[in-house]
Formats: sequence, structure tokens, C-alpha cells
Amino acid sequence: MGATLRALRALLLLAGFHLLGVLLLAALAGLDYLLYLHAPSGVAAKLYLVSVLLAIPLVRGLFMLRTPKAQEAPGLAVTEADEPALWRTVRELADRIGTRAPTRIVLTAEVNAAVTEDARLLGLLPGPRRLHLGVPLLQGLTEAQLRSVLAHELGHYSHADTRLAALTVRGRAQILRTIGHFEERAGKSAARERARQEKKNARAAAKGKKTGEVDTRHAGLTYRAMARLYTAYARLYLRVTLAGARRQEYAADAAAARIAGRDATASALREIPVLDAAFAFYTHHYLTLGEDAALLPPRGEVFGGFGRLLSARRLELAGLRTELPAEPVSPYDSHPPIADRVHRVEALPADHRTDEGRGAALGLLSDPGRTLAALEDAVLPDDVRQWRRTAGWPELLDGSMTAQLAALNTPLHRALALYTKARPTLPALLALIDEGRLWQLARRLPLSDEAAAAKGRAFREFVRPALAESLHRMALAEFSAHARLRWKFSWERGATALVLPAPGGPASATGTAVSDLLAPAVAAAVADHPVTAPLRALLPSAPTDPANRETDSSR
Repeated sequence: MGATLRALRALLLLAGFHLLGVLLLAALAGLDYLLYLHAPSGVAAKLYLVSVLLAIPLVRGLFMLRTPKAQEAPGLAVTEADEPALWRTVRELADRIGTRAPTRIVLTAEVNAAVTEDARLLGLLPGPRRLHLGVPLLQGLTEAQLRSVLAHELGHYSHADTRLAALTVRGRAQILRTIGHFEERAGKSAARERARQEKKNARAAAKGKKTGEVDTRHAGLTYRAMARLYTAYARLYLRVTLAGARRQEYAADAAAARIAGRDATASALREIPVLDAAFAFYTHHYLTLGEDAALLPPRGEVFGGFGRLLSARRLELAGLRTELPAEPVSPYDSHPPIADRVHRVEALPADHRTDEGRGAALGLLSDPGRTLAALEDAVLPDDVRQWRRTAGWPELLDGSMTAQLAALNTPLHRALALYTKARPTLPALLALIDEGRLWQLARRLPLSDEAAAAKGRAFREFVRPALAESLHRMALAEFSAHARLRWKFSWERGATALVLPAPGGPASATGTAVSDLLAPAVAAAVADHPVTAPLRALLPSAPTDPANRETDSSR
């Protein structure tokens, strides 16, 4: 389908959305007129009220048709003077594809590349173009793979995809926003009705009368009905427009393979899901490590650390590249399955361009370190940029874990506080275990229905993992509070907790891994016959209790 026909289809679909509310209002008005002509006045008056209730959400929906202006995602805009090599590469690829180069390049902190165009007259006239390029892609792709990604995005320009997006994206946003409005109003109506009925029941209960069941099925009924109508149209709209979007992705892949090479395009498609998973792992385990303690790594390392992770875990990531995501095909996916895209590209004739652009894509930047530091200023919130900078990642890990352990509040802490009516501490817990009350305490933990109904050994098996995890963390907090805990930072294996020797004990430069010390001691403390002596012997400033008893308090 050519650009003109796609534009006409997008325009008709958008107009259909606007007309939907008008036609429904016209249908209600016609029905009211027929009632006026033929129905008895008493019946007509009641039906007029129903008609008004139906018309209110429709009128509200018509006022929801104006879409708020989209805000540009945070990023670092770079000029040709800032990054001449990157701009030169983008211009060269645009010339080879036969399209205008973007007027603005914005570096982002996402594993993604995208192009936009501020087209005019609903996309019929071209406008300024922007290329959003994720720095994690530059860190993880080769230059040839990045050229393929850029050629793919520029291919959307050559097919007028970005101009038509002004129509299709606007329609999607308006439909979803309208449906959300109807559902929100229905939810508020149901909440008001629930509150009214609960208040009525409370008054009845205070007078000793029977209370009724709260029923909100009819609250917000008209809004839910309108949401269903617009949802049905949304399914049609999304199926039609997203099917076209998938065809555009195939065409852009073909353009990328033609310009940057078949092998570079196929390998880039394989690499991007790996980078996406790696960056999610980095964000969860490293990037947000200092959040609780308001700590940041040295300047430039917020995103520079991702490159270190990729280098340290090369072998682990290599295995992921052979496993293509096999996500289910949905009519509402905007992109085809990545496996299908890879197979289509790899089925193209060989072009013998495997030796091109083997260098890292990050080399296209004039000063990667400076750019990574500037990206932090562009994308981090103002309050986060005020956090204290550490000397390095090991210091960040130590500070973060110390803060987390100092504020430890596990389910076992909360259960112990309820059970003893006192401040929950590890010594208090060990004393309670010695008194044979561990399994009574365990009944205060959050339990599933199955666990709550279990008894004896079956109950102990249900709660033992949660008890062991919380007890292990409480022991870590005790070591940390006495400066006996040190954390070993590693890009390859993550953080390892080391217990330092007690003052006056045998010298040790590295300490002993917590798992080697605590695992058997914790297991003994939550065994069917709990024994606290092994754990007491490890804890700082806690002498072994020679009278420690072995107990079975499951009765």
C-alpha cells in the first residue's frame, strides 16, 4: 500500500473515531423523538432520563478528543560540532537510503532507537525530524550493527512512516484516553455507591439490624457501556494500524540489510534483546543500588557501569544471542516477532560484508566519558543528582547495604513485635526460640490459606523458607551493626557478603563468605528441633548459651 493510501486510511480511521460519539448522540436523539411521538408521556419521561444518562458520557467523550501535546523523552541533544563522526554516519546513511537526514539527534538512556517527525496538516506535509539514539546501544553494538539500526530507522523516513504516525498515533492516544476516562468515571461511581452502602450498613449494625450485601454492579453502568463501545472500535483501529506498522518494520529491515549488510542487520536484531535484558539486570542490581542510601557512583559511571557489566559478562551474554525471543504473535503487537525478523533477514542472499565495522559503536563519540557524564545531567531527576557521589562502586555497595540493613524490617520483625509487644531484635528472637515458641511465632507471619490450615510438620515446611530468609537477614544486620560485615563488589558475580574476624581473633585479609558461615547455623535454628547455639557462636558480642535447649514446639 502506497503512502497516499495509507494516509487516507489513517485519516478515515481517525475521522471514524470522532464520528462515533456524534452518531451515538444522533441515535439517542432519534430515539427520544420516536418516544415523543408514540410513547405514553409517563413512560417517555422515564426513558428520557435514561437517554440523558447515556448522553452525558458521550458528551464527555467528545471533549476528550483533544490529545495533550506529547513531551519529548529526556535525553542529551548533540550537535554536529559535539559529535561530528556520529552526524557524518547518519547523513551518509540518509543519502544512501534516499531521504532527508534528521535535524536533531538526541542521545537517551534507553536500549532503543527511534525516529519522529513533526509533520504538519495531519502528516500530509513534512516537518523537522528527530533521531533518538540510546547510549546503551552504542555501548553494546559494533559500528556495523549500529549502522544497521540507524539505516532501519532512516528507512521509516523514506517510506513516509513517520509522517503518517502523526495520524495513527494521535488516533490511538485519543481512543485509549477516552476509554480510560470512561473507566475512571465508572470506578468513581462504584466507589461512591460502595461508600454509601457501607455507611448504610454501619448505621443498621449500630441499631442491631440486619446488614445487606454491598452491590455496586449497577453503579457507573452508562460509563462502562460507553467504554465497551469505544473498546470495540479501538480493537478495529489497532488491528488495522498495527498490521501496517508490522509491514513497515519488515520494509525497514530490508532497507537496513541493503545498506548496512545482511549479517550486520541479523546480528543487530539478535543483539538488541540481549542488551535490553542486560540493561534491565544492570538497572535492577547496579544502577539503583544506592537508592535507599541516596548514593551515586562517580560521575560518568551511572551509565558507564553498563559497559563494564557487558565486558565482564561476555561469555554469559554470548549464550543468550543464540536464543531468539519466541513471544506469541498478537494482532496488537506493533512489531513482528524478533525471531521472524531475524529469519527473514538471514534468508537474504549473502553479501560478503562480514569484515565491515567491527569496532565498538561507542567509538563514534568524540569523548565517550564526557558524553556519559553529560547524559546523567540530562536524564537524572534534579533530586537524584543531589545524592552523594562515592569514590567507586565498592564504596557504593558498602554504603547501600549498610543503610538497608540498618532499616531492616522483615515479616519476621513485624511478627516478633506483635508477639512480644517489644522491639524486635535478634537476641530476643533467639531467646524465644530457646523457649520453644518459634512455631507459635510463625503463626503470626503472612500465610497462604494452605499454610494457615496446615499443622505439625506440614506447617513447619510451609514457613521454614520465610523464617530462614528473615533470620539470615537479621544476622547480617547484626554483623553490620558491629562493623563485622564487608561487601565484595563484582561485575561478574554480583555482591558477596564477607564476615570479618572478631577483634583479637585470627587475622584475615579477606574474611569468610557469609553463606559458608550462616547457612548451617540458620538451618539449625529453624529445624524441626531448633538449636540456636551454632548461630549464637557466630554473632558478635553474643556468648554461647551452654543451656541452649533442643526443642520441638510444633504442638
